[in-house]
Amino acid sequence: MVTATGPTPGQDADPGRQHGWRRALDREDLHRYLTTLEGWREFTTQDPAPLDLLTASQLSGLDDDGRLDYDDGRLDYHTRLTVAATSTLRAVVHAGRRLTLLNRHAISARRGLILSGAAGTGKTTALTQFGKTIEVIDRRQHPDVDRIPVVYVAVPPAATSRMLAVEFARFLGLPVTTRANITDVIEAVCGVLIDARVSVVCVDELHNLSLTTRNGAEVSDTLKYFPERIPATFVYAGVELEANGMFNGTRGRQIAGRFAVIDTVPFPRTQEWTGLVSTFEEALRLHHHQPKTLEKLANYLHQRTGGMIGSLSHLIRGAAIDAILDGTEKITRQSLERVKLDRAAQTRKPKPVS
Repeated sequence: MVTATGPTPGQDADPGRQHGWRRALDREDLHRYLTTLEGWREFTTQDPAPLDLLTASQLSGLDDDGRLDYDDGRLDYHTRLTVAATSTLRAVVHAGRRLTLLNRHAISARRGLILSGAAGTGKTTALTQFGKTIEVIDRRQHPDVDRIPVVYVAVPPAATSRMLAVEFARFLGLPVTTRANITDVIEAVCGVLIDARVSVVCVDELHNLSLTTRNGAEVSDTLKYFPERIPATFVYAGVELEANGMFNGTRGRQIAGRFAVIDTVPFPRTQEWTGLVSTFEEALRLHHHQPKTLEKLANYLHQRTGGMIGSLSHLIRGAAIDAILDGTEKITRQSLERVKLDRAAQTRKPKPVS
């Protein structure tokens, strides 16, 4: 049985000497963060039941507290609106699964995958959904075994190699003292992940790593070292990595030689875009929303969001929340206009249909 709660080599188990981040979070709070094992497991196991709208007679039968509870449930539902199965997401899941199979018996030189593109093009969603897919498959294959098949961490801003190693320890819940050096942390992390039969490591926010700095180069070396020790497939995601020099120089060429790249881009105005809009619309739970209203506004939505899937999701979810709060219970072009979007979506021109 795998455990990730004991002290790392050379460390003091006294919780008073541990970093304060974990002591500051209770068990409930830990479930909110994908970069903790508790949060990741909740994300991969949650399968919320579809939310049904009450009939007019059922609504009229609610008292004030009942109506508030009902609306609060719908507000929460719309904050977590469905993940649209885009062509990019499907490509990432397929390519990632292929790599995990190809790497299964590799002794060294395991291949990896990089997702690179502008902010709001669905990199993190694709990365986490791929990780969730692997987690679900592993749980089905090994239902009674305590394993950690997937790790999800993010590269901190201005990261050092020790900071990155601590992120892995933080995910696992390993106590880290200020006295622990990077070798201690890495050895503890690798030991737990090997014992836990990890098969996929997801590393987000890779753009926080700069190969032109000493710290960035050391972080890159640490990331290169982990796959040599851990028999897993590594999948990275970051903002416009090629333009930021990720594949330049000796270290960059090593990364380019080991990793395939999937570029995430704004969606052109095609039938797939209309399908994405329809997927979001069908998931709405509003009492007076007219079906296909958003589908008819597909051109407008494309212009508003610049074809950014993240901005589309924000826009529709925001308008749905407004519709519940103001009592209109429907989304119109006028209500969409009132939702402010990020500047990147408003200024980016989508690629034309080829």
